[in-house]
Amino acid sequence: MVMDNKKLTSEELLKSVIQRIATGPEMSKDISRQEAKDSMTAIFNKEISDIRTAIFLIALRMKRETEEENLGVQDAFIDTVKTINIKTDNLVNIADPYDGYTRNIPSSVFILPVLAELGIPAISQGVETVGPKYGCTHHLILKLHGLDVLANHEQVKERVENKEIGWGYIDQKIFSPKLYELMNLRGEIIKRPIITTIEVLANPLIARKNHFITGYVHKAYPPIYLALARNAEFDTALLVKGTEGGVVPSLRHKTNVHYYKKTNDNNDLLEIDPEIDLGIKQDLRAVQIPNDVIRTKKSDKVEADVDPLDIAKDSLKKGFDALSGSEGIMKDCVLYSTSIIMHHVTGENLNKCKNEIDRVMKSGAALKRFKMIK
Repeated sequence: MVMDNKKLTSEELLKSVIQRIATGPEMSKDISRQEAKDSMTAIFNKEISDIRTAIFLIALRMKRETEEENLGVQDAFIDTVKTINIKTDNLVNIADPYDGYTRNIPSSVFILPVLAELGIPAISQGVETVGPKYGCTHHLILKLHGLDVLANHEQVKERVENKEIGWGYIDQKIFSPKLYELMNLRGEIIKRPIITTIEVLANPLIARKNHFITGYVHKAYPPIYLALARNAEFDTALLVKGTEGGVVPSLRHKTNVHYYKKTNDNNDLLEIDPEIDLGIKQDLRAVQIPNDVIRTKKSDKVEADVDPLDIAKDSLKKGFDALSGSEGIMKDCVLYSTSIIMHHVTGENLNKCKNEIDRVMKSGAALKRFKMIK
């Protein structure tokens, strides 16, 4: 039964919602899309206490969110996102996990200048770090590189529209301050709340055609993300089963790629074998964290036992080598994921994409773009 929420204050609405969603695995009830939106809007507007906010978020997770609840929370989130139009035909929006990497050296940030050199403008988004992993993120790598990771919309727009650069990064603190203000509370919640799923679907820079790229681990998530991508008005969407939930697949195994190329199309599936389809053969699934990196014993098996800054330093070093054309696992990671993305955006043959990307990386042109941080 959906209540007449027009007669309820924000606090009364949250009380009613919590009473329904937090009553245990057998008795909990779903809420409507409008109730989910109104509840999350009240939270964003600071009309709800931290305690009730935390109960709402964790109760939805424990109950298992419905599609309507996901869409409702996303509707509220979309209303908080500051946007700007940019003058490019395409824009690839790469959303790696906001809580970063703790088991491998991330490679996906180096996809951005490669795509730009191929004539496909690209951005990534994120935060410095967030739980539960508190790992190495694009924010940390790019900040260490010297990029202004808190650049505003106009500054990022200028970078992306600049044909000599063509890529950028925009932080959640800039495009959705209201969601960012929940960061400390999320740390107290410990488990990933519904907003962990929603936040990666931000669309702060809007081109003529917008492509959403993200990764996943659990097989239940592709249809969820694709429905949310349509709701966020992304023209196309691509979900890669990647290492640590990122956009770079394992180099050792076949990967499933879920996608749509038009919002009114059905979801589709592509299976890719790195060795058979792209000639990539590696014994390791991803770039390993060096043995000489200092590890700190953690009682929490999820949180990073390596300083994310040490991971960022190694990522930059190996990324520079890859963008210089040096052969190795880092280059193969960038080559593999960028080939999938280019194939998705342009429709060109996967192997042709791989050869063009390989040429660009060996030329050093992508490295030159990556170094343009001012």
